[in-house]
Amino acid sequence: MLRTCLALCAALALNPATAQGLDGRLKKIADTKTITIAHRTDAAPFSFVDADKNVTGFSVDLCRRVVASLEKQLKVDKLAVKWVPVTTQTRFDAVAKGQADLECGASTVTLSRLKTVDFSSFIFIETTGLMAKAVADFKSLADMGGKKIAVIGGTTNERAVRAQLERRKVNATVVTVKSNEEGIAAVEAGTADAFASDALLLIGGAVRAKDPKALALLNDRLSYEPYGLVLPRGDYNFRLAVNTALSQIYSSEQIDDVFSRWFSAFGKPTPLTEAVYILGAIPE
Repeated sequence: MLRTCLALCAALALNPATAQGLDGRLKKIADTKTITIAHRTDAAPFSFVDADKNVTGFSVDLCRRVVASLEKQLKVDKLAVKWVPVTTQTRFDAVAKGQADLECGASTVTLSRLKTVDFSSFIFIETTGLMAKAVADFKSLADMGGKKIAVIGGTTNERAVRAQLERRKVNATVVTVKSNEEGIAAVEAGTADAFASDALLLIGGAVRAKDPKALALLNDRLSYEPYGLVLPRGDYNFRLAVNTALSQIYSSEQIDDVFSRWFSAFGKPTPLTEAVYILGAIPE
């Protein structure tokens, strides 16, 4: 079904940008033949640094293909890629202040963030989940009265946890941390009973934990998190070029290849994520 719908959209893919009348980031990228991409180091499987110090992940693979499309759109033989590491706290400023042309990570599109940066078409739909010790005496958020929940401060995950605690009338304590690694370490050490983050980030982080089998993902899904590539606000031509690239990826087998590489263990895309790729193959 996905392949059929994308194939139908392929003939209607957006026209690529040309090198005439360039402005903003596109002009800078074409003139310097370099694109600067911000990436996360701790957001596996979306954006991280592997054991060989390579920048990799689902979002990173998408961005590499976006770069390949930009080369054709700008009629540039080869764009050099400069990778800039960012954190949860610095990722948006890096793009807004011109330190990076875009960010390839695990960033949720929100109205408040759109006041300072822009986003591409959606690239994935995630959910806020909870990870705890496998032997924990609770099975869901509803059972966590009197417990401590760690979450990265200032994120959509924090807002989701606080909103769900209030809605479900659960008297738990929210403790803020700075990274996924710190949150999982807090659960391992017992200083927090659970850590809330995007579900696949929790799974990716648990793989790197001291004892992955000692951790378990609870069944709670506290929010939906639509991811996009972070772009500079107001640079409409650059956003169009990036969305053109994503449309080309979604209209072809490329998206199947990238998805299978990182998520084959989870089977097919969820209906929501599948819809992202169908609708993201934007007709001209």
